[in-house]
Amino acid sequence: MKDYEETTAFLGQWGLFQQIVFFLLCASTVPNGFSAFSVIFLADIPGHHCQVPSTNLSEEWIRASIPTKEVNGKLELSKCRRYKLDVIRDLFAQGYQPQDVNLTGIELEKCVDGWNYSKDIYQSTIITEFDLVCDDEWKQPFTSSIYYIGVLSGSFFSGQLSDRFGRKPVLFVTMMVQTFFTFLQVFAPSWEIFSVLFFIVGLGQISNYVAAFVLGTEILSGSVRVIYSSLGVCLFFAIGYMILPLIAYLIRDWRMLLVALSLPGLIYIPLWWFIPESPRWLISQGRIEEAETIVKNAAKKNKVTAPDIIFKEIEDIVGDTKPNETKNILDLLRTSSIRETTLILFLVWLTLSMGYFGLSLNTSRLHGDPYVNCFISAAIEVPAYIISWLSLRYLPRRVSCSASMLLGGVVLYFIQLVPPSLPSLAVALEMFGKFGIAIGTALMFAYTGELYPTVLRNTAVGSCAMVSRVGSAIAPYFIHLSVYYKHLPYIILGTLCLFSSATTLFLPESFKRPLPENIEQMQKRERINCQCFSRKLEEKEPIQETISTITTVKILQEEKL
Repeated sequence: MKDYEETTAFLGQWGLFQQIVFFLLCASTVPNGFSAFSVIFLADIPGHHCQVPSTNLSEEWIRASIPTKEVNGKLELSKCRRYKLDVIRDLFAQGYQPQDVNLTGIELEKCVDGWNYSKDIYQSTIITEFDLVCDDEWKQPFTSSIYYIGVLSGSFFSGQLSDRFGRKPVLFVTMMVQTFFTFLQVFAPSWEIFSVLFFIVGLGQISNYVAAFVLGTEILSGSVRVIYSSLGVCLFFAIGYMILPLIAYLIRDWRMLLVALSLPGLIYIPLWWFIPESPRWLISQGRIEEAETIVKNAAKKNKVTAPDIIFKEIEDIVGDTKPNETKNILDLLRTSSIRETTLILFLVWLTLSMGYFGLSLNTSRLHGDPYVNCFISAAIEVPAYIISWLSLRYLPRRVSCSASMLLGGVVLYFIQLVPPSLPSLAVALEMFGKFGIAIGTALMFAYTGELYPTVLRNTAVGSCAMVSRVGSAIAPYFIHLSVYYKHLPYIILGTLCLFSSATTLFLPESFKRPLPENIEQMQKRERINCQCFSRKLEEKEPIQETISTITTVKILQEEKL
């Protein structure tokens, strides 16, 4: 029996066809880096205080009308209260000066005339546009949550749609959704309309990323697939993330920033004629002729000769899946072995997403310039993805994923030991914690795609992404736990990382093993891994290495039969 990769081995791994697919799919993820973190600048809260009408008041009394309070050792103007204006006007009319009056005894009132916003950093944000401060300040983190709830919903539907209608149509439809509705946000007349459009943008954001990831994973093979899944799409996503603060630095108005972020999406329309459908998916749907046409065109691009009949052993490749048979999220929980794998992955993805997005969104609150902090937070992902690629190429998956989360968890625990006089060290440790979490995030995309068969792969990755978005949806509120105790978010996140690190060791290993084509192959791999794991626990140390070697040989022999 030949699997797909063995059948198409004549194409090679890095011909012109693979190069086109690799770079175009990677490039399609750049706008995702814009969209995922645009809220950092769109919804940041600038310095503000109550508006005081200048009529019938001197400049001294206007400044004195805003009470001050001590925050972190510094005096700051109150953001949500002012002294009652009628009293201030009476005192001014009577000829008093602010220094002659005990202002602390004057009654306070809300900012009934609006707010003055600092323009030191931003010309405008949705906060200044729709006054999302004081009593409405809850809308600021909720805006981010709405976006990630959209991402969650997109994860749920896109995976199944992609398994049903194909990777390519879902990829381009969701790219169009992300681009079009980002542009529509420019014309939002209210926060409510903006939020609805932001939700739809979230629907498209994760959907096209997952579709691109799975499409490339199924077309590419061998070491090229490892580079693509661990370094390629992640690195181009990070490039978009790094470009975001540069664009935001140049464009300080939120509406014009959205225009600039939406326009690059138009560049990707012509890619429809260059990116093919996944032959693996076509085979799983019984569309053999279309799959052979794609592979033969690939052979022409690579200047190799293709057999007249490529997929003659289709019954072996399709396995237990009938043509046009669809799988859904319930198949991820149908058997005990698959259910155990799925639940562990759900926990790990949830933890990584909560940490990744929580630490990323927190950059505007850190000590220092928000644009510089955001750029550093994005740039730290580049070495993280390089390390993840090297890990996927040379190290077992379980050890790599577990070690990355262990690193992130331990570093986050250390932040609470940093004295207040060293804020830069706290920022550095937080960036290093994100470094470990970013490695784990890149590894889990590749690892999850390798664990599941073709008929479930997109549903599995999409479902894991869906669960992880629960973490991203609560991340904006998660970082607000610092109100109760400054280091509480880091303690909770560090604990989750350590627990997830331990559970990852119970997943099946997929290092240097072909992708399963059907559920039977996936279950066989899990049974073998379980038997191997239990033997290692029972046997004595001197013969562990021998048993491991024999087991590996048996696995390879069985998968080649």
